[in-house]
Amino acid sequence: MSEYETVNYSVDAGAATIELNRPDNLNAWNYQFGLDLLAAVERARDDEGVRAVLITGAGRGFSSGADLREVREDDAGPDGRPDLSKRLRERYHPILIGIREMPKPVVAAVNGPAVGIGCSLALCCDLILAAESSYFLLAFVNIGLIPDGGSTALVPARIGHARAAEMTMLGEKVGAETALEWGLVNRVVADDELRAEGEALTARLAKGPTLSYANGKKLLNRRLYADFEGQLEAEAEAQAEQGHSADFVEGVMAFMQKREPEFTGK
Repeated sequence: MSEYETVNYSVDAGAATIELNRPDNLNAWNYQFGLDLLAAVERARDDEGVRAVLITGAGRGFSSGADLREVREDDAGPDGRPDLSKRLRERYHPILIGIREMPKPVVAAVNGPAVGIGCSLALCCDLILAAESSYFLLAFVNIGLIPDGGSTALVPARIGHARAAEMTMLGEKVGAETALEWGLVNRVVADDELRAEGEALTARLAKGPTLSYANGKKLLNRRLYADFEGQLEAEAEAQAEQGHSADFVEGVMAFMQKREPEFTGK
C-alpha cells in the first residue's frame, strides 16, 4: 500500500486500487486531493504491470464533491473574484481525461454519496458498482452553478436527455436502485459486499484480454465522447460565468448557514 496524503494506492496481481481517503470530509475534493488523485491515476496508467483499476472511497462516502470550505488565493481571477474555471482546467479535467483515455478498464465501487465532481468521477469510469445505500447527485443547481466535471456529457450518454435534464435542473438524489433502473450504474450490491465485489470484478478484468478492453474503450469513446475535452472546456467557461453570479454567492452562503437559498436569477 502506497499512501499519498489524501489517496491510498495499492496493486495486487495487476489490479490497482485507488482509495479516496478524506473520510472525515466524505472525500470532498480539496487542492491536495486533486494533486494526489491525478498522481494516482497517472501512476496506474503508466505502470505496465497494472491491467485494471478500481476506484472507491474510504469511510461513509465515495465523494461529496468539491470542498466548498477551501478558499485559496490562487483560485481568484484578475478581478479578485473566484474563477471556478481555473480549478476545473488545472485540477479536475486532467483526472477525468486520464480515466477516459486510460487504455485499461476502470471500475468504480460507489459507497454512500457520489455528489458533484464525485458523481462525475464515478460516471467517468467504465463500469460502476453501487452499494445499496449509495446515491448520485448533481447538486450544482442547489448553489446556483451548472454541472461540470464532464457530467453534461457523461450523464446523457448513460441515461438520455430526459433523465439528464432531471438530474441537472432538479438537483435531487438518485438512489442506487433508481440509478440501476435508469442505466446510470451496472450493478447494485449489498453495502457490506461492495468492496469485495469491486475487487473481484477488477481482478477478473486484470486477467482478461487487455488489448481488447483498450480498443473497445477507444471505440466507445469515439462514439459517445468524441468531443469530451471540448465539452469540459464549455463547462469551464459556463461555470466561470456562474461563479460571478449573485445566485452563486447566495447559494454558498445558504449552504454554509444551513438554510434555503433565495435565488434572484442574477
